[in-house]
Amino acid sequence: MLDFERRNEYFDRLTAQPALRWLGQNTNHLPPPPAVTAAMQQVIASGEFQGYAPPAGFERLREGVVADLGLSGMRDEADDRRAAAWITDGAVAGLYHTVCTLLGPGDEMIAPDPGWKWPLAFARSRGASVTEVPVWSADCGYRLAPAALERAITPRTRLIYLVDPNNPTGACATAQEIRDICEIARQAGAWLIHDCTYRHFADAHTLAWNHYPERTVMTYSFSKWLGLAGMRVGAIVASATVLERLAQAPPNNLGSSVIAQRAAIAGLEVKDQWFPEVQRAQRANQAAIAAAVATVPGMSIAVYPSQGNFMAIDVSGTEVSPDALVAAFQGEGILIRQGGYHTRRFADRFVKVSTTVPTGWVTEFCERLPAMVEQARTAPPPAGLY
Repeated sequence: MLDFERRNEYFDRLTAQPALRWLGQNTNHLPPPPAVTAAMQQVIASGEFQGYAPPAGFERLREGVVADLGLSGMRDEADDRRAAAWITDGAVAGLYHTVCTLLGPGDEMIAPDPGWKWPLAFARSRGASVTEVPVWSADCGYRLAPAALERAITPRTRLIYLVDPNNPTGACATAQEIRDICEIARQAGAWLIHDCTYRHFADAHTLAWNHYPERTVMTYSFSKWLGLAGMRVGAIVASATVLERLAQAPPNNLGSSVIAQRAAIAGLEVKDQWFPEVQRAQRANQAAIAAAVATVPGMSIAVYPSQGNFMAIDVSGTEVSPDALVAAFQGEGILIRQGGYHTRRFADRFVKVSTTVPTGWVTEFCERLPAMVEQARTAPPPAGLY
């Protein structure tokens, strides 16, 4: 069996467990707004799903995404200064298309390590090289330091990928760091992808687009804050001129899911009333996890509070393998994620736990943590984790 088949079977087995507690994919398992469920039901009842959506997405949703980023005031600007959105099949589809459009053989992309691994695979598929800048350190605040980025720049650097807040560390760049990163990209003549998937969970978040609109592409996700992971709807946001370039050969020119887009529109309309409770709940979950981790000798939280809807737990002082700990929890019907999913260099340092989940799931994780650590100490190295 080939690796892609093993990987697919692995996740198929997970999804076949109805009682599995999903604490490993940063997905939102809290109850959705009733308006979102009603919008999806209306699309099915009316038969609207039988037709294609507009290629760049429903205008109402495109405008809603731009407004949620606080960029609606740019509407009357010239095309190269006007923020616009393209609705995609999840943020990852837009990210894939952007990377593959902007990079070619011999180009170089710079990314943080650890970070989200798939953009690196996209870049390499285009014949580009990837330079990973280490960020697993309290010295740099577990995020990409502008000085380290500047040292990594070469004449071949064409693209900088910044996931901010960082997945998996939970660290968020400061406003000054974003300004500095934008200036470094400008001086290098490089594109900047600002992956804003987790911005809604941050106490404060600065958009790179405001400082480098001519060559910044942002990604926007409905999977995390709204919980539409299985619906596959997201967006890329850039100047209208940049989107014109990206629109020449998109992977899906027939529009993203009508059901998902209507759900996303409904979510944006109730976001101000609904989302604060999600944030309160996930921060309470973070506090409970931090308290449990504090009782395990040698274990600590990398960034607290995390600025995403997840926490990176440093296990390097416990002499426990992250993979073994993940396997132990899976035996209890709880999914957490091993560091090796994100990084080879720091794979032995941490596990990651999602926090936009029911309180009861977090309680189970916390109560089992000491026993699972002890079990992992003597467990043989597991195989087949993804």
